[in-house]
Amino acid sequence: MSGSVAWAAADPYATALRTGRGPLFLRRTDGWLLPLEVERWCGRPDPVDLAVLDRCEGAVLDVGCGPGRLVAELAARGRTVLGIDVSDAAVEHTTGLGGPVLRRSVFEALPGEGHWDTVLLMDGNIGIGGDPAALLGRVAGLLRPGGLLIAETAPVDVDERAQVEVVDVTAGPQGRGAPFPWARLGTPALLRRARGAGWRRVAQWSADGRCFAALRTRHASSTAQPPKSTAVISSQRVRKPSGDRPVASR
Repeated sequence: MSGSVAWAAADPYATALRTGRGPLFLRRTDGWLLPLEVERWCGRPDPVDLAVLDRCEGAVLDVGCGPGRLVAELAARGRTVLGIDVSDAAVEHTTGLGGPVLRRSVFEALPGEGHWDTVLLMDGNIGIGGDPAALLGRVAGLLRPGGLLIAETAPVDVDERAQVEVVDVTAGPQGRGAPFPWARLGTPALLRRARGAGWRRVAQWSADGRCFAALRTRHASSTAQPPKSTAVISSQRVRKPSGDRPVASR
């Protein structure tokens, strides 16, 4: 089972998003637990989130958007934005907030490839797929030349890949999802990998215990082209989700 499919199938994750609360953890095979901030993800964007959104340029793709707080905020600002996530529960929650969203993995075909101005990898989503090099390469292909990646990194200097599972430690055997590959990178590790892949560092910062890095793709362009299928992804009016199409219509 691929990492994205396993994450989508993790019932504790879906339950937590639908209730808006944890406790929920990522657990490595050695038993180490990483708390997942479900309440924050399901709430309104906090000041740290809003400062990140203020840095976004043009049309924004939120990869692993979760319950959609950032997508909904950008849509409310009138921005062209699309969230993608492999979780049905995440798509449902984002739709309920009025955010345009597509149920899809970042490694599948997406609207506007090569034309997005900004890609977000928030809440540790640099770990998607367990292969940061592959993810950075994919994001570079989604962005326009000179496009902006904003990634939230681990608040410690770490560079690891592991098999993990989503667990609700209060739910017994029923509170475990299927294992999938994941990665954790601190800012130094991300910058090392990014330099080797031709990215250029724009900024790095921390706020309220959270850490971020902003990077640009190798080739800058003097004019940003609008994403393809903009008419499909820029509307604020939503409809019932479909497995193959963005949850938005004109």
